[in-house]
Amino acid sequence: MVPRAARLQRRRTGPRTEQQDAASGGRTAEVLRGPDLVQWIQHMEAVKTQLLEQAQRQLLGLLDQAMSEAIQSYPPLGRPLPTIPPDSLNNPDPEQLSQFRTQEPSLRKRKVFIIRKSLLDELMEVQHFRTIYHMFIAGLCVFIISTLAIDFIDEGRLMLEFDLLIFSFGQLPMALMTWVPMFLCTLLVPYQALWLWARPQARGAWTLGVGLGCMLLAAHIAVLGILPVHVAAKYQLPPASSCVLVFEQVRLLMKSYSFLREAVPDILHARGGEGVRAPSFSSYLYFLFCPTLIYRETYPRTPNIRWNYVAKNFAQALGCVLYACFIMGRLCVPVFANMSREPFSTRALVLSVMHATLPGIFMLLLIFFAFLHCWLNAFAEMLRFGDRMFYRDWWNSTSFSNYYRTWNVVVHDWLYSYVYQDGLWLLGGQARGAAMLGVFLVSAVVHEYIFCFVLGFFYPVMMILFLVIGGPMNFMMHDRHTGPAWNVLMWTMLFLGQGIQVSLYCQEWYARRHCPLSQTTFWELVTPRSWSCHT
Repeated sequence: MVPRAARLQRRRTGPRTEQQDAASGGRTAEVLRGPDLVQWIQHMEAVKTQLLEQAQRQLLGLLDQAMSEAIQSYPPLGRPLPTIPPDSLNNPDPEQLSQFRTQEPSLRKRKVFIIRKSLLDELMEVQHFRTIYHMFIAGLCVFIISTLAIDFIDEGRLMLEFDLLIFSFGQLPMALMTWVPMFLCTLLVPYQALWLWARPQARGAWTLGVGLGCMLLAAHIAVLGILPVHVAAKYQLPPASSCVLVFEQVRLLMKSYSFLREAVPDILHARGGEGVRAPSFSSYLYFLFCPTLIYRETYPRTPNIRWNYVAKNFAQALGCVLYACFIMGRLCVPVFANMSREPFSTRALVLSVMHATLPGIFMLLLIFFAFLHCWLNAFAEMLRFGDRMFYRDWWNSTSFSNYYRTWNVVVHDWLYSYVYQDGLWLLGGQARGAAMLGVFLVSAVVHEYIFCFVLGFFYPVMMILFLVIGGPMNFMMHDRHTGPAWNVLMWTMLFLGQGIQVSLYCQEWYARRHCPLSQTTFWELVTPRSWSCHT
């Protein structure tokens, strides 16, 4: 419709001809060709900038609202979450936003499980990445061919020798027999203790039930803590069998703690236990086998089981074990077997570390692929466990803080939920440094305990690398550092760290075989033998 003012103007001036319109348009074009054209362009740019800023504010408001609703759907235990009113999302109040940001570190963030595939499964769909996988398989074939050729030339026969593999997995039935009471204790004791706490009964009887539950948990910790150590020390379990035992010990302890940590607060906040029920036994049994350390009543499940996928992952895990044995047998044993017989020198130490960098980084990649991808995905598929994010793209990390978060997501979620967040709750929301230090300390102690259990001696290389090097690197190489140079630096540090570990632990292993103790005193047990063993 034509505006009323325009109609009145036409009545006064009469109808416009085409020549007049063309002349008017020409004058307008001539006017816009002058300085006004620059102002018009600047005005349009300003309008465009304002529109983009307004759209960005609205999108950020919608995102904040979605995140707030997602967090509120998983409330913290015992207290409500602070929220931003919906009206303030479009026109945020700076004071409310600053208050929300200051309260954010103390929020109880909970792990949310969704159905998703592992990252390597998605990358394997790309032909270029699948070629890298084929290169590793070709490397294993080269190791097998070289072993057959050397055996044929030296011995005159074609036979693959698996002496290192047979030795590493020696007495595996003993380790599996020890696992049975460990699992039964974890299956029955924590659930029974929780059932005693959750029973609705009188005050005195409830206190007695809590006392009995605490006694059961103390016995459970004693069984899990003492039984594996006793069996490993008495029967001198070899490394691979000890590794199975200690991994199960740590896993069952972490699962027991997560189950009680998630279920007990609901019971303690209830009045007299009324209206609270213990989690179902089937959910706890499923949790003990599913590939996560965070307990939930239910998890997202896949519709069916792909048994060919399960078989493929178990076959790949077995291939990684054979690959690791070939690497150790060809690249490490010939170098370190007789190294302790030579006099100690800085030159020999540096050369051994440089020699061990390549097998060390191969071992790191094989452990990652065999356990975090193949083993966990196989169990996830058998149990129809939907969330397969056991790791992220740690190989693209440009900081050690991101590497620690993405290398092992399963363990990181447990440390973040029960060490870091609980540390913030105990120490105050601003004590992030102390909470992070607690995470590093717990991780370093557990890693060193695993190495001590598997190898049978105390040599705190892993603890020193974690606390002395890994801790400062976590603060110096933070997430603000990006770019290819930082990724190259991180990989260089990983190469050197793996070389140091493989070199020092192998030297100590053979030194303790070549120079046995004359008398077992405490200081001789904790003093590295490779420093003084020269035979």
